[in-house]
Amino acid sequence: MAQKTVLGRGIGALLPSAEQDKKLILCGIEELTPNKHQPRKVFETDKLRDLVASIKEKGVIQPLLSRRVSGGYELIAGERRWRAAQMAGLKEVPVILRDVRDTEMLELALIENIQRADLNPIEEAEGYQKLIDEFDYTQEELSIRVGKERSTISNHLRLLKLPEPVKKDISEGLVTTGHAKAILGLESPQMQIEAHTAVVKRGLSVRETESLVKRLAKGEPVKKAKGHSADIEKVQDTLKRSLGTKVTISGSDRKGKIMIEYYSSDELNRLIDILKGG
Repeated sequence: MAQKTVLGRGIGALLPSAEQDKKLILCGIEELTPNKHQPRKVFETDKLRDLVASIKEKGVIQPLLSRRVSGGYELIAGERRWRAAQMAGLKEVPVILRDVRDTEMLELALIENIQRADLNPIEEAEGYQKLIDEFDYTQEELSIRVGKERSTISNHLRLLKLPEPVKKDISEGLVTTGHAKAILGLESPQMQIEAHTAVVKRGLSVRETESLVKRLAKGEPVKKAKGHSADIEKVQDTLKRSLGTKVTISGSDRKGKIMIEYYSSDELNRLIDILKGG
């Protein structure tokens, strides 16, 4: 069994103490390499724009966390800031050096991302599963270390049982965890995919998805949804390009709804400004 490291109170394990402050350095961008245990897999360029703009104006306010490795430094946490700093044209970034073993790297990165809400639900679930598989953590221990309810961790781990197409759309924000929880009520992967397809094509709410799952469980067929007209498809694509985020139009030419997605408070404010004509 791998030796477990007690990290204390979540994100507090990442914050510099007075002694760690002495290890604050300016590090060349090219000297840093990503954390091989990074639980975050998706770094969409569009989603980094606000952070890039902030860094251009104010610099990197919060230092990155890193450790010394052969030939340079390896990131522990702060890969989004590192990527955004590169896009902003910075040559150096502030870095706090930590003496961290391999067994601590994933836990530190996972805690930092979870408490910053930087992971999508599938990335978060995969991070939990990796801690369980590689370091023998139980769900109870994970609950303490990442500051989450055990039921939250358990529900995230259940998402990994879904078929790949469903997990992909959860990662991309096309399907919510509420939809996924309803779809998990179906035992057959084929029926799960059938329900997922109907959810995406029709833009079903969570409650509508729950009703659909009940019908499918009884063996009732799924009614085929009408496809979008060419005009609706064109409008949807135009909105995606104009707003710089995912936009989904569901319904018909006469009635329906438009769903605009955002992934941070800064992005929400940016979208509000656009919609208000700012």
